[in-house]
Amino acid sequence: MLEQLILDMYAVDMIKFGEFTLKSGKKSYVYADIRTAISHPKIFTTLCDLIYSKMHGLRYDSICGVPYSALTFASGIAYAHQIPMLLKRKEAKEYGTKKILEGNYQSGDTCLVIEDVVTTGMSIGETTLVLEEAGLKVQDIVCFINRNQGGQERLTKQGYTLHSIIDLYQVLEILLKHGKISAADKAQAEALIGA
Repeated sequence: MLEQLILDMYAVDMIKFGEFTLKSGKKSYVYADIRTAISHPKIFTTLCDLIYSKMHGLRYDSICGVPYSALTFASGIAYAHQIPMLLKRKEAKEYGTKKILEGNYQSGDTCLVIEDVVTTGMSIGETTLVLEEAGLKVQDIVCFINRNQGGQERLTKQGYTLHSIIDLYQVLEILLKHGKISAADKAQAEALIGA
C-alpha cells in the first residue's frame, strides 16, 4: 500500500525533483508537495488512513494539525474516526474572540500533533508552544514523511516522540526501484539531505 501510494503521489507531481528551497532555508533536490493531496481524494484518504494507523496505541484527548498543510489531514481523521480536533491558527485573530487556538479542551488534556512533512521541526515547535501555553500536554507527533534533516532529533530533545510513516531515503528507494528516478537523481537528492 505504501509503495503504491508513493508511486501515485509521484504520478500526480506531489513528489518532484529539481532545485527547491525549503521553509528551513535548506536546499533540496526533492520536494514533497503533500498539501495538494486535497485535489486527489484516493491519495488523501490513503494518507489519512496511514497517519491514523500510526496513532494506534498512543494516548490523546484531541488532535491538532500543523498549519496549514496538516490541517486537512487532521480534519479528515477527526471526522472519519470521531476524534475531537483543535485548530491552531497561524496568527491570532484581531476580531471576535481573538483566539489563536480554536476548539474545546481542558487544561491537562493531551493533544496529538499531526504534520505532513518534518524537516527541522520548527513548524511543529510553533504549534506545540501554543498548545502548551493553553495548558495542553503534547507527547506524540505523527507525520507522513521524515526528511531526515534534524527534525526528529530536535523534537526528541524537546521531549516529544516523532512517529513517521516513511522517511525520505525510503521514498527515494521506492522511486528508484520502480524506475521513476535514476541512480544519479537519488544520489543528488541524498547528497543534500545531510547538507
